[in-house]
Amino acid sequence: MGSDQNSLNVRFCEICAGFLSKNGKDSVPSLTRVLDTIADDLARSGELRIRMGSENPSIWLSLQQLWDFLAGYPSADADVAELRVLIISVARFTRNIVAGVAVNQQNAFGVEPALRRVLLLYSSWSAFQLTDSFPATRMAVQALSNIVTTNEDLTSRLWSTYLTLPEERAILIRLLGSPDHKTILSLLVLMVNCIHDSTERRSLLTKSRGGARICITLLDRMVLLYDAEESTDGAKAFDYGYHLFAHLFDGGFAPDLYSSLSVEGEVIAQHQTTLLKLLDSYLQSSQTCPVHCDMCPMLSEIFLSLSSYSQSAIKRAINPINLEPNLDSSIEHLQELDLLLPKSCEALVLATQCIVKISLLSEDRRTMDPSAVELRAIFRDACSTDELLRLLDAFLPRIYFGKPVLNPATDQSIPSSVAGANGFSYLKRDLVRLVGVLCHRDKTFQDRIRVCGGIPVIMNMCVVDERNPYLREHAILALRNLLDSNKENQDEVNSIQPSGYWDEEGTLREKVGATLR
Repeated sequence: MGSDQNSLNVRFCEICAGFLSKNGKDSVPSLTRVLDTIADDLARSGELRIRMGSENPSIWLSLQQLWDFLAGYPSADADVAELRVLIISVARFTRNIVAGVAVNQQNAFGVEPALRRVLLLYSSWSAFQLTDSFPATRMAVQALSNIVTTNEDLTSRLWSTYLTLPEERAILIRLLGSPDHKTILSLLVLMVNCIHDSTERRSLLTKSRGGARICITLLDRMVLLYDAEESTDGAKAFDYGYHLFAHLFDGGFAPDLYSSLSVEGEVIAQHQTTLLKLLDSYLQSSQTCPVHCDMCPMLSEIFLSLSSYSQSAIKRAINPINLEPNLDSSIEHLQELDLLLPKSCEALVLATQCIVKISLLSEDRRTMDPSAVELRAIFRDACSTDELLRLLDAFLPRIYFGKPVLNPATDQSIPSSVAGANGFSYLKRDLVRLVGVLCHRDKTFQDRIRVCGGIPVIMNMCVVDERNPYLREHAILALRNLLDSNKENQDEVNSIQPSGYWDEEGTLREKVGATLR
């Protein structure tokens, strides 16, 4: 068996030497045949990988020379068919011989600079226009992944190098732009393997400038992959992208990443909103909460910032200033409407859902373990919702059986073309739900809602609104929690006498002679 192995090494070295001595001319088919045959054998036998990588004559110098030849190919172009064939065969051989063998990975790591140069060529805009180049790109990424996977030292060296490359040579960012979903999937497998169980590498991804640029590119890619059909490579790539961010959330890096995605002068950046969507999905699927302590201050700050911004924008829309009094009210609203308000409200919904989920997880945990940290308390000071709910009720008409119900006090709202579903949907419902969760068996928060005049606001939410499914049910639950074991709040509700009634179309009508409170 040893002599057979020796002859296999000799054959590999001889075919490589013959190919390189002829500068690749007229010998591509013979080289690729030998490499493909050996690669098939290596894929089937771990013992063969170990023996071929360790016995003489050594194959590693010949492999290095092959990659150097590919990196400096005389007519290097992704459109050269013979170059693509060579890359596929050499990369496949490399991928298979290093798989799961640490010594082989160490010996093969020297080809990384040449392999990176090949990937730079195949991650260019012109290469992405050629579907024939995709298999070569994909195989090269898989070879790179197998060289470092499960090898901590090599993974750290690769990760540190790739996250500090200059922008024009940032290979991870370039590859994330590939239109080939299989290439994206292979790349994300590499990236997930790199950050798995490594606080240092996760930190570099979330805190460094290069890491932030990679995350921004990946978030853009996740948006495009979201609608991929189930079980396709695109859907699998999305799942791996999600797993990558889940690893960051597990490690407590959500605040650092959110901060690194900020844009100066903007209340919320689009990539921050996408990150909140992933964070919301992560929390909704989570059944544990110790790591979520790290997210609470961040979410409180986000809620406070977005809530303050939204209130200010709505006030300007409801009460436009410095406008001619004879202008049509809808035009006034259009002139004063902050075009970033829908985006702010969309992010506010996501932040609210995250806070609600963490609060519920915290309460469940304390039910089982009274000594567990009470996470709801962290949100109480930031999550004042009564004024925002009051403004939203005046700003956005309820949708009742397909018809907008105008605010009876102003008999006007923002134009329907502006107040569409995007951005504003579910906002009132989730804010009411948040009140119900935070005031559950918490007299301090119950009293705070009463003192700031929030009880009538919650009572006014006990209505049907197609823009906010289950708004009425959540408002009723919130009201129940506000009144639970709180006599002052009960007296407040009892003192509120109905001054109107709901007609058949869902419009509130004043009762004759009623005293408005």
